[in-house]
Amino acid sequence: MKEKKYYDRRTASVESPISEVLKTFLKQNTKLSKGLYTKNIKETWQKVMGPGVNSYTSSITLKGSTVYVSLTSSIIRSELSYGRQKMITMLNEELGENIIKDIVLR
Repeated sequence: MKEKKYYDRRTASVESPISEVLKTFLKQNTKLSKGLYTKNIKETWQKVMGPGVNSYTSSITLKGSTVYVSLTSSIIRSELSYGRQKMITMLNEELGENIIKDIVLR
């Protein structure tokens, strides 16, 4: 089966897969991409942090480039604060872009 070729008149390129077309579209529409990342941050947090931390997580929100995480355990909050930079790296890798700059644990 032949792969369909797509024509982008702005760059005059042929053969752009749908994933690339969507990435370009989201970069041009920042409001839409922010909403998408806001939704994806909850799923990404659950996937990256696992069921142990998720059981103590009450809410996750993304505002700008900062993730706000509300935790029900002060002990878990204290332990996670030591690995803040590693969590940022893991979340950004899972999201596929360098969106998150800071994490606030509450």
